[in-house]
Amino acid sequence: MADDSTETPFTPYNDRRHQMFPELTASEMERMQRFGKLLRFQRGDRLFAAGETGPGMFVVLKGTVAVTQRDGMGRVVPVVRHGPGGFSAEVGQLSGSVALVDGHAEEEVETLLIPPDQLRALIIAEADLGERLVRALILRRVALIEAGASGPVLIGQPQSAGVLRLQSFLSRNGEPHHVMDITRDAGAAALLEQYSAGAADMLAVCPNGSVLLNPTEGELARCIGMVDTADHDELFDLIVVGAGPAGLATAVYAASEGLHVLVLDCRAYGGQAGASARIENYLGFPTGISGQALAGRAYVQAQKFGVEMLIPAQAKSLDCRRMATEGELQLTLTDGRRLRGKTMVVASGARYRRPEVPRLSEFEGRGVWYWASALEAKMCSQTEVALVGGGNSAGQAAVFLSQHAAKVNVLVRGPSLAASMSRYLIDRIEAAPNIELLPYTELAGLHGDEAGLAAVTWRNRQDGSEQQAAMRNVFMFVGADPETSWLQGCGVAIDPHGFVLTGEKVLSCQPGHTPAPLETSIPGLFAVGDVRSGSVKRVGGAIGEGAAAVAMIHQHLAARERSASVV
Repeated sequence: MADDSTETPFTPYNDRRHQMFPELTASEMERMQRFGKLLRFQRGDRLFAAGETGPGMFVVLKGTVAVTQRDGMGRVVPVVRHGPGGFSAEVGQLSGSVALVDGHAEEEVETLLIPPDQLRALIIAEADLGERLVRALILRRVALIEAGASGPVLIGQPQSAGVLRLQSFLSRNGEPHHVMDITRDAGAAALLEQYSAGAADMLAVCPNGSVLLNPTEGELARCIGMVDTADHDELFDLIVVGAGPAGLATAVYAASEGLHVLVLDCRAYGGQAGASARIENYLGFPTGISGQALAGRAYVQAQKFGVEMLIPAQAKSLDCRRMATEGELQLTLTDGRRLRGKTMVVASGARYRRPEVPRLSEFEGRGVWYWASALEAKMCSQTEVALVGGGNSAGQAAVFLSQHAAKVNVLVRGPSLAASMSRYLIDRIEAAPNIELLPYTELAGLHGDEAGLAAVTWRNRQDGSEQQAAMRNVFMFVGADPETSWLQGCGVAIDPHGFVLTGEKVLSCQPGHTPAPLETSIPGLFAVGDVRSGSVKRVGGAIGEGAAAVAMIHQHLAARERSASVV
């Protein structure tokens, strides 16, 4: 048998257990031999450990391997026992990420270890088998997230700004975690007190036992092994800055065609689309799909083709001077590392726009939100909320929140939603009895104290009248500004609003350079998605641009190669 299904199964997914833990046949294991190496372990030997870089996938040929979960609080939970035909790995092992579980030999064990690069080769070479393996790896990661026993433990008040910020960060990156409520768990409260922390503070306990007080996202990422600290001195065929739909599409198509690709993002894969509760107008998903689910599938797909991921990692500056002479662009990160690429794609998207409202920054993360995920929706249960904005993102958020909140007040500056929102969303909003549209209305004031937001004031733009309402949550969907500050030292042509110009729009910016439709004023530097001037600002358009850019990248690389051969 592949595993002993009677011992402490993953309760969230018992109905999918046969897909999570499929049994490999003798023929399949024989075909897999060329991708790995035989390793033997004695009883009690450890094969892999949570918090340490995973070696890849172990296929059990003889004996039994026990897999358990643990967290920084010392809790250990049995997961599964793999016998002959079973294999131990989850989706993180496609890229050699840290292990989320522990594995040890219960008896003398013989295994086939398939390292990450060979695991990706196996999945591509053995299509049918690869499909089963990838499905199992994804479902195992989902089950770990649902179980909540793996990964870091966040200790504090569940609705505090610190806990919500880190919980959102971990959730957006598909990282399992667990939250301990100090108002309900005396042990958690005692631990917080031990670190001289106040009620508004929070602790993060990493799987290795390290304890962080009010950590930043980067500090937590380093503690749990998310951050790649390698130098990456090699010359990449392509570097993609931004892991939203446009960036991930570029990476998937480029890597599937044999290019050596690296992708980085300052926070999480999926970009702003990853925070969408439901995308219903994307081709092929008639019932809709959440932005997180769509981005998660693309993220796994990119790893399958060997894309290297740096998340979180932030671009600081771009050096274009070597492109003309050496055919490379150099990117400096905020942590000091430098990356070199023959080509680069700007897919850094846009940052959330912040309206000019007094005390706005004071309540960010404490009642003011720029996205609407399940975490925020839970806080709004049976309460009244305000939502500012009239675009598609605002419409999706309003419909989603209406399923949880008692009432959703939608504030729009214009007379209606018709000019900026898709018809299907307008119809849904009009049909929702607990959504009230407030035209010609703008947010005027925020009120609260150390506990967070308590009330809001909005103003009618026609007669100047104001109204104050008690509510603890406001959602901002008022557009975004291009994330292009890291390009300033490179002379990249931008439009008056800061979006990157491409194609015919930059013909006059650099004599002698005739850019491709998605190429910027710098040869070899391309722009796709929301950051590009003239883009349609839709998920489908972003993905299409990402795919189209790859053909232009190939053309650029071929031209450079021809030029080099002539010289």
